[in-house]
Amino acid sequence: MKFSAVFKKVPEGYIGFVEELPGANTQGKTLEETKENLQEAIAMTFEANRVLAEESIAEMHDVIREPVFVQT
Repeated sequence: MKFSAVFKKVPEGYIGFVEELPGANTQGKTLEETKENLQEAIAMTFEANRVLAEESIAEMHDVIREPVFVQT
């Protein structure tokens, strides 16, 4: 799976976000730092979404959970 990262120069450095993943955004003093921070933000966003989903289905019955692979 491939995502689109967007970076914008601002007076403080750079901001970055992923178009397809709301909540995955960050900032940094340099473009390289912002890119590294964005990798961490992506991982944290996926983890937070996973935890929220697990909490919401914890008391549900007859739930089917399986891996899904996305090809673009």
